[in-house]
Amino acid sequence: MEFAAGARLEVRISASDVGKRVTVRSVAEEAAPGAAFTDTVGILTSWDEGALLVTRRDGTRVRLAEDAVVAAKVVPAAPARRRGPAADYAELAGVQERGWRAVEREALGGWLLRASVVDGAGFTRRANSVLPLGDPGMPLARALDRVREWYAARGLPAYAQLATGAGDTQEVLAAALEEHGWRREVSALVMVGALAPLAELGPEPTGPLAVAAPVAEGPEAVDPGVRLGRTPDEAWLRRYNRAAGAEPGGVPPGVLAVLASGPSPWFARIDGASHDATPVDAAGVDAVGVDAVGVGAARAATAGGGAADGETASGRRDFVHTDKGASGTAGVPDAIGRCVVDGRWAGFAAVEVAPERRRRGLAQRVMGALARTALAEGASAAWLQVERDNEAAVALYTRLGFTVHHHYHHYRAPEAA
Repeated sequence: MEFAAGARLEVRISASDVGKRVTVRSVAEEAAPGAAFTDTVGILTSWDEGALLVTRRDGTRVRLAEDAVVAAKVVPAAPARRRGPAADYAELAGVQERGWRAVEREALGGWLLRASVVDGAGFTRRANSVLPLGDPGMPLARALDRVREWYAARGLPAYAQLATGAGDTQEVLAAALEEHGWRREVSALVMVGALAPLAELGPEPTGPLAVAAPVAEGPEAVDPGVRLGRTPDEAWLRRYNRAAGAEPGGVPPGVLAVLASGPSPWFARIDGASHDATPVDAAGVDAVGVDAVGVGAARAATAGGGAADGETASGRRDFVHTDKGASGTAGVPDAIGRCVVDGRWAGFAAVEVAPERRRRGLAQRVMGALARTALAEGASAAWLQVERDNEAAVALYTRLGFTVHHHYHHYRAPEAA
C-alpha cells in the first residue's frame, strides 16, 4: 500500500498505535535515481529512542529512524482472503495444537506450556514450546522466567512458538521477546486451501498432476495402492524420518503418542510394488517438505514433542502388514503421510517419499487418499506447514490451490547467566 501521488505527506501515527497495521514512507538510506523514498507496510511493534520498528508479514523487522519518516498512517487489516478457506489465527492455532498434542500440557494464564520428553530430549519444537494465545496473567518478564523454569525442570531449552502475518498474530510479542534476549531459530509457512481439489489426486497420469476417478466406494476404491489406517505400523515408522533406524517395536511410546494424537488421525503408505515407474508430475516435485513441525523431512529439526490425549474416532483399524519395501528394503514403504481431521479442517503432515522414488507422483497419491478420507468425515478445508525456503514444495502446494495464511516462528530463550 502506497501513498497517493501528489497527496500531502503527513505522519498520522504515534506510539499509541503500536500493535496496529501501518504504512510508513521514509527516506531511503541508499536512494536509487528517482526512488528517494521507501514504503514499509506491517505491524508497528515499537516506537522509542527515536526509532520505529515495523514487522512485515513474514516476520522480518524493519527499523526506521524517526527523523527519516516523512509520512505514515494506520491502514486496515490485510484484505479478506480471495482464495481458500477463511480463518483467524486463533482458530487455526487451536486446530494445529490439537493435531500434534504434547504429552504434558500446563496452562500459564492464556499461554500453554507443552513438553514431550523422549529419551531425554524433546520430540519436535512444536510439542516442546510455549504457545501464547492470550494474556499470561502476569508481567511479561515474570512470565518468561516461569517459562524458562518450567522447561529447565524437564531438562529442555525454553522455546516459544509465535506467528506473524495474519490479522490477530503476535508481532508485538515477538519484538518484546527479542528485547528480552530470545532469538528466532526456525520459521515456516502455514498454508491453507480447499480440500476437494486434493481429493482429485490419484494414480492416473492425466496432465501435470495425477488425477483420481470420482470417489464412489471410499478412498481405497479409488487408489487401492495406498494403504490407510488409524495407527502408524512398523512399516510406516521405518519410512518416517524421525523414527528412522529404530528397531522393530523400538519407537518410544512418546513418539507414538504424538503421532496418534488429534481428534481423528489417519496414516497412509504406498509400498514398493504399489505403483509403476512412470513419472506423473510434470514439475518433477513430490510433496516432501510437510511434516509435523513444518520443515522438510530431510532437514527436520528435532526439539519438542506432543501426545495423544483424547478419544479418536470409532472404527479404528490397523494396517494390513506387508513385507514389500522400497528398493529391496523389506518393510520400508516408498511413501507415507499423516492427516488429522478436526471439524472442517484436515491437517497434512509427515508426507515423505524415498529419495529414489521421487518425481513419480507418490506424495500426491498419498495426499489424495488422505483427502478423500477427510472429505468422507465432513472436512472441507486443508492446512499444512512447509519451510519458507523449500521453493519446490511451496510451488506445488500453490498449484494445488494453497495460499499462505501466516508465518510461524520458534524463539529460543537465552542461556541462563
